[in-house]
Amino acid sequence: MNRLKRRDPDSTDPVKDAAVAALKRVLDPLFELMFDAGITVHEFNTIARETAVRVSTRRIVKELGRVSKSRVAIMTGLPRSEVTRILKSEVVAGKSRAEQHPARRVLFAWHDDPRFLDTSGDPAVLPIFGKRRSFESLVARHGGGIPVRAMLDELTQTGTVERLDDQTVRAKARVPVISGRTSRSIAAVGERGKDLLETLAHNVRQSSQPLFEATAVIDDADPDMVALIRREIAEQGMNFINGASSLLNRSQFKRGSQSCRLGVTVYYFQEGISVTETPLTSGRGSPRKNLRRRRNKPIPTNDE
Repeated sequence: MNRLKRRDPDSTDPVKDAAVAALKRVLDPLFELMFDAGITVHEFNTIARETAVRVSTRRIVKELGRVSKSRVAIMTGLPRSEVTRILKSEVVAGKSRAEQHPARRVLFAWHDDPRFLDTSGDPAVLPIFGKRRSFESLVARHGGGIPVRAMLDELTQTGTVERLDDQTVRAKARVPVISGRTSRSIAAVGERGKDLLETLAHNVRQSSQPLFEATAVIDDADPDMVALIRREIAEQGMNFINGASSLLNRSQFKRGSQSCRLGVTVYYFQEGISVTETPLTSGRGSPRKNLRRRRNKPIPTNDE
């Protein structure tokens, strides 16, 4: 009698191992962008779970012609109850105010909570330390357990809070966004990143009709040549994109038939040397100074 061979629990799956390694490399720049934009790991986890349910449901519907919550649970590894909740939920991932980044909660409260406003209704200049109307009490109420010094560092580095000489702080902006990041440029990261990953994944799944993808790379470039190479690649890349745009424009439908989206992206990358000539934090903030609590001094207040 032939018996089914049991899989050795200690054996490895080369395809899965390679996929995990690839995922880790992809996540590195994504987490850098996440932290720039103030997205927490909890928010990322929520987005990942909701996206996993949505993608797996789409695949199963394509296969079975119907939704199977049990199959979705098996594919994703999530409890069936959570799959049911996510499928019923109409909440857009990442839009929940309850799970805002702690720095955002602090700034929103500073602009909205009457306890931290001045007589004009603007965010009051607050002493850093104090039990009542202070930055310390603001962080204690709305910072989700983040230490006051860590929160102050975070907000001064993003340019949303200014520390004054008399150990007081002033709010400069309502939303903590690092200079140079815009909603439009971050949206482009999602769009172009998705296009690239879909092309690579398509070629992994289908070898008969691969989409064009090619890379030229060396591991021992001369740093003194980097500036010249970047200029040359930019010029050649723009010439190619202009030609591709002309070709794509000639294929546009004037009217009638159903259209489809297609395109090509050229990008340059480098490792081991800074892409920017100055660090991202250049010109923002100041070196961290030690803070000391002032004892036996009344806390200023506008309360009558």
